[in-house]
Amino acid sequence: MAHEIKVGFAAIVLACSVHLATAQATGRAGSGPAQEVAVADSVDLASEAGLQAWIRDFRPRALAAGITAATFDAVMPGVQFRPDVVERDQRQDEFTKTIWDYLDRAASADRIAAGQAALVKYRAVLDRIEANYHVDRHVVLAIWGLESSFGAVRGNIPVLDALATLSYDARRGEYFEGELIAALQIVQSGKVRPDQFVGSWAGASGHTQFMPSSVLATAVDFDGNGKPDLWSDDPSDALASTAAYLAKAGWQMGLPWGREVRLPAGFDVALAGSRTQKPMSAWAAMGITLANGGALPQQGWSALLLPAGVRGPAFLVTDNFAAIEAYNKADAYVIAVGYLADRIAGGPPIMAAWPRDLRVLTLGERQETQTRLTAEGLYSGEADGKVGPLTLGAIKAFQKAAGIAPDGYASLDVLAALRVRQGVEDRR
Repeated sequence: MAHEIKVGFAAIVLACSVHLATAQATGRAGSGPAQEVAVADSVDLASEAGLQAWIRDFRPRALAAGITAATFDAVMPGVQFRPDVVERDQRQDEFTKTIWDYLDRAASADRIAAGQAALVKYRAVLDRIEANYHVDRHVVLAIWGLESSFGAVRGNIPVLDALATLSYDARRGEYFEGELIAALQIVQSGKVRPDQFVGSWAGASGHTQFMPSSVLATAVDFDGNGKPDLWSDDPSDALASTAAYLAKAGWQMGLPWGREVRLPAGFDVALAGSRTQKPMSAWAAMGITLANGGALPQQGWSALLLPAGVRGPAFLVTDNFAAIEAYNKADAYVIAVGYLADRIAGGPPIMAAWPRDLRVLTLGERQETQTRLTAEGLYSGEADGKVGPLTLGAIKAFQKAAGIAPDGYASLDVLAALRVRQGVEDRR
């Protein structure tokens, strides 16, 4: 979706705390299936009451931001707490699946075929979009495919419900409150009716899942009907808006997002990292070739990416990788967009094998890894279990210090080495 989403578990923690206090006070704490249902109901009721109190407190801030009392009072009283939104936040696929499992679904044979069909069906619109925004049509289609399966699955959660629930969550409340105000501005402007304003758990909506602030900043009226419409069955405005978003992020026409490459034996994997660019000629001088054995192009700059560590495929990624990253910062997402775009365009599958014998770390294991990296003085972020650039950089630093191939991959072996280093028995 347009904008990275990372939020936490404060809503669940708060709700469970309220229920526990209520249960202790009334003497109803117990166990068993019937009790579990009662617990869930009580949590939802406590959260709903908390959200409604939050909405009352939010009203003056919304009005100060330019939302009229008439708009606020027409739509916000009907907003409800959504426990499914909090649940979905905890299991984002980009963070809870292996890269190969994620790509298997993101670039499945069915999705590739659907993308190629859309390439034909919308050729005239895509011609105009490319001419106007100078963004590759296959990448625009890949984002459409990943975000809504080419318009078939656009989400059914009311955007105002989702954003209010996430604003009520104290961990990223400020960010989502800003998005909620943007959503109210969209409703107030008449761009979309509240009953049509539905989307994903994170408040993104439309064919290519724009966050409300991105709708206000980037959405375009490409079909000329007087307003940008990302929500109707016609995807023209959404596809053009996506191209405009990528153009604003620095997309360079004619530059691939990346290339699969082959590393020579004994290659220093410490050189990998999506923020460390070198001239293509420098990578070629180190013995790197294209995956099929061909020579690298001699022009341009790229960074080496090992999304599954030393045992998986390697990619040299360009500045267009960073342009896609503006849409969603998860490496798995960016690779999926680029790879699906290549496949829609008729490109080959990834040649190197993925290390499918490995499993993804559980949430608890990812949090433990971050906590132990913090104890090593290598990680300064939150132990939220979401493995992003800060975590990967800390893992690489630890691997270097521990004499492990520094590929930056979050594996059970890394966690085991951290446990041993800190005098804790490995529990695998």
